[in-house]
Amino acid sequence: MAGLRTFVSAKDVETQVFDWGKLQWLSEPRVTGADHMVTGIVTLEPGKGHARHNHDGCAEVLFVLKGTGEQTVFSDSGTQVKSVGPGELIYLKPGEFHSTINTGKENMEILAVYQYAGPEAAMRADPGCTLLPPAAK
Repeated sequence: MAGLRTFVSAKDVETQVFDWGKLQWLSEPRVTGADHMVTGIVTLEPGKGHARHNHDGCAEVLFVLKGTGEQTVFSDSGTQVKSVGPGELIYLKPGEFHSTINTGKENMEILAVYQYAGPEAAMRADPGCTLLPPAAK
């Protein structure tokens, strides 16, 4: 596919804007051609976050880059709630329900990695999503 990138920065990709923050997919089929390990930066505004949700059949890794929050994981063995901050990784099994709330006073940034492509496209198609074009041309 023409135009696919090997080196990518946030200014190179569109921004998905929601009422809770934004997503910038740095590696996904439309950017790098990746169909596995889709990767993006999630920015959660203070006091906001993702409500309980899952990605059917898709494992996810979250790595906190900046800020603090509360991570909830709803699993067959019960509900786990943990305060998280920079340097912490959360592994979510395929289809596992979870939520992330920014409990700090500044933006929380998370590196999100999906096992395979698809969930990022669903987010893009969400009616609550506004798309901003890449800053770099």
